[in-house]
Amino acid sequence: MRVALVHDWLTGSRGGEKVLREFARIFPEATLFTLFHFPGTVSREIERLEIRTTFLQRFVSPTRDYRKLLPLFFAAAETWDLSGFDLVLSSSHCVAKNARAPSEALHVCYSHTPVRYLHDQFDVYLRNRPFAVRAAARLVRAPLAAWDVATAQRVDGFLANSENVRERIHRLYDRPASVVHPPVDTKFFTPSVPERERSGLLIVSALAPYKRLEDAIVVANRGRLALTIAGFGPEERRLRALAGETVRFAGTPTDEALRELYRSATAVLMPGEEDFGIVPLEAQACGTPVVALGRGGARETVRPDATGILYPDSGADGLALAIERLGLTEWNREALVANAARFSHSNFRQKLLNALADAFAGAGRADLTQWVRERPNHYQAIQ
Repeated sequence: MRVALVHDWLTGSRGGEKVLREFARIFPEATLFTLFHFPGTVSREIERLEIRTTFLQRFVSPTRDYRKLLPLFFAAAETWDLSGFDLVLSSSHCVAKNARAPSEALHVCYSHTPVRYLHDQFDVYLRNRPFAVRAAARLVRAPLAAWDVATAQRVDGFLANSENVRERIHRLYDRPASVVHPPVDTKFFTPSVPERERSGLLIVSALAPYKRLEDAIVVANRGRLALTIAGFGPEERRLRALAGETVRFAGTPTDEALRELYRSATAVLMPGEEDFGIVPLEAQACGTPVVALGRGGARETVRPDATGILYPDSGADGLALAIERLGLTEWNREALVANAARFSHSNFRQKLLNALADAFAGAGRADLTQWVRERPNHYQAIQ
């Protein structure tokens, strides 16, 4: 059986790439299709796959804002040649789901979200952009959004990373989806032993407009609170300009350094609405509570007043009040770790493979159903 993995682009390791890494572990023989790839920016499990890019590879680099080429992403997605594959498993937050699978193949899309910047969060993404950029984006939005909805019908079955995304898939694409929550490496992300003294607040995030990181910076500046921001993205220059002397930017830490940041922080902040959010679960696995906007995926990953504080309204004032509540609450480290354990790698693998087996069974492919069910044994063999 030939497996094709399809992922939007490979430029760094965030939540989507952590899901893709698990796909690569389950299907190490797969071929990976992507719009473009910056070598060395993703995990070794992904890098060792055969990676095929598109014509966009010639026009992008780590030092240029590839998002300016967004209208071309949709055309480039039409050029992936997936002929000869039996299973197409796409990992999509943009155009990967629109790949054209051959008629004899099964295409299952693991959706991190329908395209945010074409649908629900269009205005948020444009909030700090120049007028000319906003005007051009409005011209292309309608046709690209229509194409996105129409080509969603190419997918045979959707998997959603959360109940939040499942609802959006139904609302935007009129398609059902099964929920398979993303994996968290609960064997790696663990509390320090013995427990160390904690200080300061932490954000681990892409530096993107919808993350609302400026809310946290405003709160830190007002109260002279120590805040560390780990991540990269197009908002970095603007956020650095807003930051006071108690705010530190940590770039992109290694996994080991990230674990140490979690272990030493008083809390992890998530001031924007997330589709799901692996970061709050990594934090809880390290015994660290979370302060999050109580919308979207946070309602599935954070147990109010048991593993974190959820606040109702976006903005610096709501976040500041939630941080005050944080300091008045006693946190049970065992409860934090136990909540994260529900999203372990092993649980993710089993749910994913069960969903794929069900999809093959529904398509009348008993041979491939059995092949998929045997994958856990193969996964153990390649550890």
